[in-house]
Amino acid sequence: MLDETAQQFTQVFNAVCAYGWQHGEKNGVRLHHATYYELREAYPRLNANVLIQARIKATEALKSAFDRKAKDRKARQPQSKLCPIRYNERTYVLNWQIQEVSLSTINGRILVPFKVPPYSSKYVGYQVTTADLCISNGRYWLHVVVSVPDPNIPRHDEVIGVDLGLNRPAVTSNRHFLGSRHWKEIERRRFRLRRKLQSKGTKSAKRHLKKVSGRSLRFHRDCDHVLSKRIVQNATSGSTIVIENLTHIRSTSKIRKKTETSRRLHNWSFAQFHSFLIYKAQERGMQVVKIDPRHTSQTCSQCGHQHRSNRKSQSLFLCKHCGYCLNADLNAAYNIRNKHLASLGISLASGSPSDGLASQASA
Repeated sequence: MLDETAQQFTQVFNAVCAYGWQHGEKNGVRLHHATYYELREAYPRLNANVLIQARIKATEALKSAFDRKAKDRKARQPQSKLCPIRYNERTYVLNWQIQEVSLSTINGRILVPFKVPPYSSKYVGYQVTTADLCISNGRYWLHVVVSVPDPNIPRHDEVIGVDLGLNRPAVTSNRHFLGSRHWKEIERRRFRLRRKLQSKGTKSAKRHLKKVSGRSLRFHRDCDHVLSKRIVQNATSGSTIVIENLTHIRSTSKIRKKTETSRRLHNWSFAQFHSFLIYKAQERGMQVVKIDPRHTSQTCSQCGHQHRSNRKSQSLFLCKHCGYCLNADLNAAYNIRNKHLASLGISLASGSPSDGLASQASA
């Protein structure tokens, strides 16, 4: 019953996507009026609320595809082979005590027992909102979204600037160099493998490419989880974490195309990292703030002198005005912190000539 429900859910999702793509429509209300009654007749056994959730998912996919198309990026009609079923509070009921969930299917409600993984046990008992039923290799996973109240943690005056980069994943103003150097080498190996498989073009090579793509996505997700967790762990509860606003960096960057740096920039999942950092920080009562990243790498955090020649290399910053010398990423982290403090009307000159290259601490 779950398999058949998932197939009908996927067919509704694809039908709404096809209509929206053909008519250039991404508005959820207009898509609902244009497709709901026809799909309701075509799939009478599918719960009405579940069908609406399929339309909502299709609307989200269409918005993403049309946004890519507007930016002159590669985009095509969204389509799914097996779309995860989305449930809301009207179509499923979860019982934490007996670990059983009631799910709507094409044949009515069914009761399904579940197990909570150890890493998710801390969320048991919280109020549930939506859930997605994912089916993979004959196994069923219910991704439940829970509503967790904000922790009662007093605010702390500490402000930590975080410089994000391609060479050094993250450098904080409290002098922590986070991330691992082998991440970059893994990406290089995967890129060489993808290029080799693409040049072959055989069926087996394409199957291998699909597997490599999945591994790469999971690897990026794991790296973002590790990096965001380390940033939060190295900060005081209740403090403020300041990062750069990198929303339009791909379009505003002056890096030459068809280079390794350009390729890594376009594979940079900073939006995913930001979402991970926000919810991990919320658990410890922290606030995440974005600031304008312009000139943070060219400005001296000691005297405020700004010039592009201040940055001698990727890792070395040497101020032409006062001679202040330290790691370039650490200097940028200081500037990110100071920029936020300046917006609050607080002036802080961080660092001293002794905060040089020898201060790097690996994590």
